[in-house]
Order: sequence, then structure tokens, then C-alpha cells
Amino acid sequence: MNNNEKIQRNINKVDNFTENKYHNAINFKHIHLIGIGGSGMYPLAQILKSNNFSITGSDNNETETVEAVRKMGIKVFMGQKPENIIGADLVVYSAAISKDNPERAAAENTPGLAIWERSELLGAISRMYPLTVGISGTHGKTTCTSMLTEIFHDSGADITAVIGGKLKAIGGSGISGNSDIFVVESCEFNDTFLKLSPAVSVILNIDDDHMDYFKTMDNLKASFRHFADSASTAVFINGDDENTVETVSGIEKPLISFGMTRNNTYYPKNIVKVSPFTTTFDIYKKQNNEEILITDIEMHVPGEHNILNVTAAAAIADFLGVKAPDIKQGIKNFRGAGRRFEKFGEKRGIVVCDDYAHHPTEISAVLKTATTMGFKNVWAVHQPFTFSRTKTLLNEFAEALSIADKVVLTDIFGGREVNTFDIHTEDLGKLIPGCIYYPESNKEDNFNTVADFVVKNAADGDLIITLGCGDANKLARKIVELL
Repeated sequence: MNNNEKIQRNINKVDNFTENKYHNAINFKHIHLIGIGGSGMYPLAQILKSNNFSITGSDNNETETVEAVRKMGIKVFMGQKPENIIGADLVVYSAAISKDNPERAAAENTPGLAIWERSELLGAISRMYPLTVGISGTHGKTTCTSMLTEIFHDSGADITAVIGGKLKAIGGSGISGNSDIFVVESCEFNDTFLKLSPAVSVILNIDDDHMDYFKTMDNLKASFRHFADSASTAVFINGDDENTVETVSGIEKPLISFGMTRNNTYYPKNIVKVSPFTTTFDIYKKQNNEEILITDIEMHVPGEHNILNVTAAAAIADFLGVKAPDIKQGIKNFRGAGRRFEKFGEKRGIVVCDDYAHHPTEISAVLKTATTMGFKNVWAVHQPFTFSRTKTLLNEFAEALSIADKVVLTDIFGGREVNTFDIHTEDLGKLIPGCIYYPESNKEDNFNTVADFVVKNAADGDLIITLGCGDANKLARKIVELL
């Protein structure tokens, strides 16, 4: 099967839920989760346990998350062995679990035993809630999902949520509640969001990412279109994003737009930057050719891109009946999602932050924000993620990173890929004036070398921000320790 056929097959699942094994209820009693302590699996365990499923799980390391799972009354096996799945009628694995994992292999060789990838279970969970809100987009979905979750949570709504990052208000990446509302970050990677059944679909933007899978922008847009069309109630779109507007054109669902301009249904006005981390503005709604003030906002995360995220979250909350004072308070309380311009420490007058940005558009937004915050120098310490993305967007990465005053690169984090692309950190470094990079080595040595250089050369008044969706946050911690 070629890639286009694979994508079309996944798209067809949206149109054929009655023939889909994920339709309606989860008809299993005992569900076993491989890697139950992972950030993606843990919130699913919370939801399933609170809905009275019998749950077991396994993991390779004792962590705070594993201990939290045990406190829910879930049995966790240390180490992954075939006998751990005995008694289960559904085994769930994440994309990080290889086919030769002992439990996954045993499950696939057990007649009559169902085995799902994590996104399939998440899709089934979405059909347990009448009001599932799926937030998608190439950029900003973790932050926007976190903002909307904070608004609902702080208003007292007993919601369920699954987020791709940690949110302090709920103590992690998910929460299980008893209301009809389910807020879920909806990722386009490998069309996983097409397994969801949202009442409300949200598209923040569409940009050229995951092209190792989608191959063409047309394929990517087709998947987003089917995600939008799967909504049963309404579709929220960024009306300023050309790709998004083009993608949803002609969809016969209520379309509600948000954006930075007054061409949208929801938009901000009277924007005032009070301090590097505080911005105030008003959110308006256009109704019957009139401007209606929804609420004034006090936002405590930096960047114009976050004004857009707030506007989107506020628009959805308003549509779903959240009162204006609760929208205002939720955003005022929000201090960012984990790994989104997250401050790791301040030592010797040097601020160290970390951001998940791993696409040129995201890196550009973060660094443009950073350069307006009053620091003497902005250090971008970037860990490129995947060889295919680095190769495809090499010039775009160089342009985005050049916004910083100082650029230091680590080795490329291959993730799920091997380097069949003949691409190396050096190829990117040569395109960035003054860039520092080192010969490829094992990761620990590479991180130590990079951290040593940055700490020895940064000065009072500088900002160091690590960038990347691999484990660049470990480098940020190392830098803080050395400082």
C-alpha cells in the first residue's frame, strides 16, 4: 500500500464509523496498558478507572506517575513480560512500543484478544462524552487545549481532558470528570485525530509538517478537512490562516472563526503589553453586524501567538456557555503549559527557559517574542528533531534560528527515524552566521559539551532558551545546574 492509499484509508474511517471497531462503547472489561506511566497513557488510565473499567499496566521505570497510577488502585507490573497481559481482553500500546515488545507480541499472538494503538483507545473514549472538543493545528494545540481546560476547570466544571503537555492546574496531562465535556488535544500525526469523534472540531492553523507521512500539502489538508467534517455540532477555525480557510471551504457544518483581525467572529482589540510576561486586551464577538465585548483579558504568557490561542479558547468557551468572568479568571490563572516557554530557572542574572518548538514557524514565533522581552542576548539552543523534517525545512530552520543573537545546535534527535537522508547538524549550522555546533557524538557527551559552552559564554541579562520536541528540556536542566 503506498502512502496516499494509506492516508485515504485513514480518512475513510471518518465516513464509516458504523463499520469501525472503535464505534460507540468500549466493550471490554479488563484493559491492559503497556507503558502506563507515559504522559500519553496516564490520562487514559485515569479516565478508564473513573469509568469503572478493570485496568492493569506495565512500565520499565519507577516514576512519580507510576506511583500515582498505583494510588488509583491500578496494578502496575515492573518490566514488560508476556504473562502480564493474562486476563486482559484489550491490550493498548503507544506508538513508542515496538512490535517486538514482549507484551505487544504476546497480545498479537493471542487469538481473540483485542489490541489497539493508544490513539484508537482515545478515539473510543471520545465517543463516551456527548461534548468532545477536539483542538487541532500544526502549532499551538497544546497551549490552546491547556487554556480551555484551565477555563473549564477553574470555573468549577467537572470536565475530562487529555493534553499533550503538563498543566499545573490539573496536576499533569489529564483529568477525569463526571460532566459531558471532554477537551482533547487532537494531533494530525499519522492521522491519529481521525479516530476521534468530536462534537466541536477546532483548527488553529495548517502548516507543512509531518511530510514524511503526508508527502503533500493536499494530503495534509484533506485530513484536516475530514477532521473538521467529523464534528457533529460546529467547527472553529482560524479565519486568518489561508490554508485553514481553504481546507474547510464548502463544509456543511456551522463555521465559527477566530483570529487577530476583525474579519472573524471572535477577535482581540486594545492590546497592551504591560510587561514581558503580561499582556492585556479585550475579546470581541461580531453578532448581527454589531461588536459585542465578551470580556477583558489579562494574559500571563508571552507572545502574539498566545493572544491568538487565548482568543480561540475564549471563543470556544463562550460558545459552550461559560460565563465571561470565568473565561477572564481562567486565562488570568493560566501560567503556561509544560515545555511552552517554560521557565526552568534564573541564576547569575541569566534566565533559562525551554520550549517544545520544533518547526520553523514555531521557532520563529518563540524567538520573535523572546527578542522583545528586554534581554541583552537571546541564546537559541536547538535540538533538531527528525532527519526528514530537518532535511525538508533546512533553509527555513536556518532563517528562523537566525532571529536569535546566539545559536548553538545539538545533534539531531532522530526519534523514530534512521539517518537515510544524509543530513547532519553541521549542514544546518553552516547556514546560520556565528552558529556553534559540535561533531556528532553520544547524546550525553554532546549535551555536556553544549551546556558547558553556553554557561561559560552567557552573561548577566541574557536569556537561554532550549528548543525542540525531543529531550532538549534535559539540556535546560543541565544548564541550570551548571549555572
